[in-house]
Formats: sequence, structure tokens, C-alpha cells
Amino acid sequence: MSPEVLQRLNDLLLAIGPLAVAVSGGVDSLTLAETAHRLLGADRALMVHAASPAVPVEATQRVRDEAARAGWSLRVVEAGEFADPNYRANPVNRCFFCKTNLYGRIRQVTDRIMVSGANLDDLGEYRPGLDAAREHGVRHPYVEAGLDKATVRSLARALGLGSVAELPAAPCLSSRVETGIRIEPETLAFIHAVEGLVSRSLGAGIGPRRAVRCRVRAAGIVVELDPVSLAALDGTRQTALAAQIRAGAPANLPEIPVRFTVYRTGSAFLTGAAR
Repeated sequence: MSPEVLQRLNDLLLAIGPLAVAVSGGVDSLTLAETAHRLLGADRALMVHAASPAVPVEATQRVRDEAARAGWSLRVVEAGEFADPNYRANPVNRCFFCKTNLYGRIRQVTDRIMVSGANLDDLGEYRPGLDAAREHGVRHPYVEAGLDKATVRSLARALGLGSVAELPAAPCLSSRVETGIRIEPETLAFIHAVEGLVSRSLGAGIGPRRAVRCRVRAAGIVVELDPVSLAALDGTRQTALAAQIRAGAPANLPEIPVRFTVYRTGSAFLTGAAR
């Protein structure tokens, strides 16, 4: 990344002053947290992570590990979105209710300016969570400084964050549930278990170009894989994995088929027109 871009980001964070970073456990927020910590120190940079059934336990542990390693000031809170019937109904703008609960909870523990790891690439997608951020006065330093996802990864490498820089995109587990299907903790636990099972079986999901997604749809369970991993999964292995997946399905999911296909970003999200 260019020195000018890094300087813009540093200048922005210094100008904001004491702040609170919403840290999900992905490459964007972890890199922002580390940058803010190095610039402002533990007294002026507070990291807040929301534990939730929608957040993989590995993400929460990753945040705790990075905080311990680097000496961050960290608060782990319960966002409380599962008490919100609007969120649980899983409408098109579910992310709005998720982020509304998150930012409201952060505001309960600090009055500092909140910042997120949203980058320029996020602006090209439908992101109702950005509407919630706007309502809560959340700032997006990467966007303001002109950083896209690739530049964030470059920054993570420059900071010496190792494997964090290569983390694949990992939106919350609720993003795997088709729009309109109620969000249940049991469903999310199942999704997480399936993705772990498939990743272990194929060695997939490692690196930014690899992907494993378990989608829960009205028509069935769909496991989406990057092309390399999908090509390595022959019919016999698909049949065996499908049987394991069905055997682990929770009671709230009906007897629905399991199939494997190529990964598509946000394919569980359905607009009114698409449905």
C-alpha cells in the first residue's frame, strides 16, 4: 500500500481521538483495531466485540487472542439482537436491526466515537447495516481514507498480522439463512458445524480465495464451495458428506435435501423481486 494512503488513515484516526472500534474478528476490523491501538494506545482506543450465536466462536477467540498479544483494551459484550423480533424475522434489511442492536450496546459501555471496518468495496453492495451506522454516528476510517479490501490486506501484512491478513471473507452466520426464514440459534450452530465438517474434509476455506458456505434455504441445504474445492469433491464424497450433514440437522429443520454448488456471494439474500 502507498505511504500516502497509510498516512491518510493515520491522520484520520488521530483526528478522531479517543474512539471505540467495533471488532467482529475479520481481517478488516482486526486490522483497524491494531492500527488504532498502535497510534492511540490502550487508553484512547477501546475495542468492543459482540459475542452472539451469529458469530463463530473462532472469531471471538481470535479477537481475544489478538487483544492479549497486542495489549488492547477490549470489552466483550452481548449485542442482544436475538431479543429483537425484527432481527429474528430475517427480513431483507436484517443487517439494519443487527447493527442497530450492536451500536446501541456499544453506546452503553462508552461515549466515544464508534468506528467500523467497512471499506470501499462494501459501498458497492446493499448494506443496510450502513444505515444503522449512520443513525448512530459511526465513522468508517477505511472509506474516508480510500482503502479497499485488497489495501486492508496489504496493511495487515505490513503490520505483521500474519494469518489475519489471509482470512477469507466471513460474514455472520445469519447471512447463510435465506431471507424470510426465521433466525434460530440451533440453525446457526448447525451451519457452523457443517462448514467446519466440510472444511476439515476438503481442506477448504483457507486463504482469501477459498470459501465454504452452508446455506439454509426453503428448498434445501446448499453447500457452496470455491471452484477448486468443488472440483475436488466427486460424487461419492458428496453423497457421504450429504448423509453426515443430514444426520446432524436440528429438529427445527425439516427433512430437506443437501446439494453442493459453486460459491456465490450473498446468495441467501433475496430481494422482494427475487422471491
